[in-house]
Amino acid sequence: MTKIKVLYYVKAYFHYLWPAGNYTAQIKKLSRHLSETEKNKIDERVNYYNQLPAQKEIGPQALPISYLKKPHSPKAYFLDTYEYARYFPANLKVNFLFGDITYEGEYPSLQKSRPVKMGNRHAVLLKLDKMRHYKFRKDSLAFTEKKNMLIGRGVFRQGNRVRFMEKYFGHQLCDLGQINTDSGEPGWVKPKINIQDHFAYKFILSLEGYDVATNLKWILNSNSIAVMPKPTFETWFMEGKLIADVHYIKIKDDFSDLEARLNYFIDNPEKCLEIIRNARAFVQPFLKDKHEKLISLKVLEKYFINTGQI
Repeated sequence: MTKIKVLYYVKAYFHYLWPAGNYTAQIKKLSRHLSETEKNKIDERVNYYNQLPAQKEIGPQALPISYLKKPHSPKAYFLDTYEYARYFPANLKVNFLFGDITYEGEYPSLQKSRPVKMGNRHAVLLKLDKMRHYKFRKDSLAFTEKKNMLIGRGVFRQGNRVRFMEKYFGHQLCDLGQINTDSGEPGWVKPKINIQDHFAYKFILSLEGYDVATNLKWILNSNSIAVMPKPTFETWFMEGKLIADVHYIKIKDDFSDLEARLNYFIDNPEKCLEIIRNARAFVQPFLKDKHEKLISLKVLEKYFINTGQI
């Protein structure tokens, strides 16, 4: 187990031992020194994550917050939810949809992911599976010093990812490799590389898997550019808010325009630099820990208010 993972679990289990206090006091404390502009931006995010109409029925399968005190698999989802739910009365009830969720349930549910669509009336997002999804690394290499190629390493098991490999593995503009050996083609397999090694390339492939693309967050915080189709799923990172050719380079769902798109942006580095600035600006709010905690508490508060529990 890595040092980062050990620290994550130590901190997470500490939350079970240390008294949390009251959610209203925490919200007041975290809001105390915010400007009106910051408060408005925070409320916008709260209402984006939690679009529940008032007085929604909680449903017969809802479980009390106390259920989280005995983490089951996947443990990270329990630990990440309890980090904020512990500030609320333990008898309040919640529907939990843990895992790679690609649908909206019948009743109001807390989940990591949901479809990108207008009016997610039941799917309420929390910042879950944080250790896996929110890895940010410093990229000190300037865009102009990077290779004019697309790097892609990952698990190529899902249909869309396999189709991409079938179309572009071995292409002169691509350095692609499959790190899993249980599907795809044996000839696609290459060793896994770390995040820093990705930063040697101007363009980084970001394809959705079972839900969102895990690597998208750290790509947008780098001096490289994410290349991908328009997102169909979203998480706390608000992938549905990303704008094509503003925050990332958009390619068609069938990937047929990849070569043309890469060549266009290789020939227009000023447009690339603008995308990088926009992408890094998009990431900045997610790096403010106190704001993230406040938003999480307010998302839960709205959940309990709109399900008639507080």
